[in-house]
Amino acid sequence: MTRPAGRLVAVVDDEPDLVTLVELHLHQAGFQVRGFGRGDDFLRFIAGTVPDLVILDLMLPDADGLDICKALKADARTARVPVVMLTARGDEFDRVLGLELGADDYVTKPFSPKELVARVKAVLRRPEARESTRVKELADGVVMDLDKYEVRSNRGRINLTTAEFKILAVLAEHRGWVFSRDEILNRLWGSEKAVIDRTVDVHITNLRKKLGKAGRLIENVRGVGYKLAE
Repeated sequence: MTRPAGRLVAVVDDEPDLVTLVELHLHQAGFQVRGFGRGDDFLRFIAGTVPDLVILDLMLPDADGLDICKALKADARTARVPVVMLTARGDEFDRVLGLELGADDYVTKPFSPKELVARVKAVLRRPEARESTRVKELADGVVMDLDKYEVRSNRGRINLTTAEFKILAVLAEHRGWVFSRDEILNRLWGSEKAVIDRTVDVHITNLRKKLGKAGRLIENVRGVGYKLAE
C-alpha cells in the first residue's frame, strides 16, 4: 500500500530565502509544504484547500498577518486550522494580540528552523489541531467536512447520499490505499449480508458523477477494489 501523504503546511512570508529554508526543514520532517510571498495568493489558495497548519508572517507587502489570522478563525472551514505566527515584531502587544485572535504559537525572527519544526509538531499534537484533519481537501476546490457531513466545491454544496458520503470518507481516510469491496461493505453495513458487492460499484458510479472533475480521483484497481488517488 502507498503511504498516505504528510500533513500540509502553508508558509506565508515575503522573504523568499526564509520560505525556502522553512520548506526545506519541513520537507525533511515529512511535511508537504506550500509557500506564499503575498497574502492575496495565500487567500486564493485557501479558498479551495484547507491545510493542516499555517505559518504566517505578520508583515506582508499586501496585507496584515493579524487580519489574515482573524479571517481564518472567522471562517468555519478554517477556524480550527492551527496558526503559528512568524515575525520580526516581537513586542508583547503584538504577541498578545496575535494569541487573542486565535494564533496557536508565536515565533520571532531570527529563529532556529529546527525549533520551528518542533513547535509545528507540538501544535499538531494538540487535540484541537488533530480535529482540523476532519476537514479534508480532496481536489482543488473540493473539500470534505467529516463533522458537518458534507462535501463542498467552489460552486457550493455537493448533495451526496449517506452511503456515498461514507464510501468517500473510507477512501479519504487513507488516501492512496486500496480498499476492497468487502472492506468498504464492512465499514458501511457490517454484517448485513443482504448488501452485495455490486452495491459499491453503483454508489461509486453515482459518486464520480456528482464530484464532477474530482470524480476521476476515485480509481478502480482491477481485481482489488477502489482508492482515492493522491
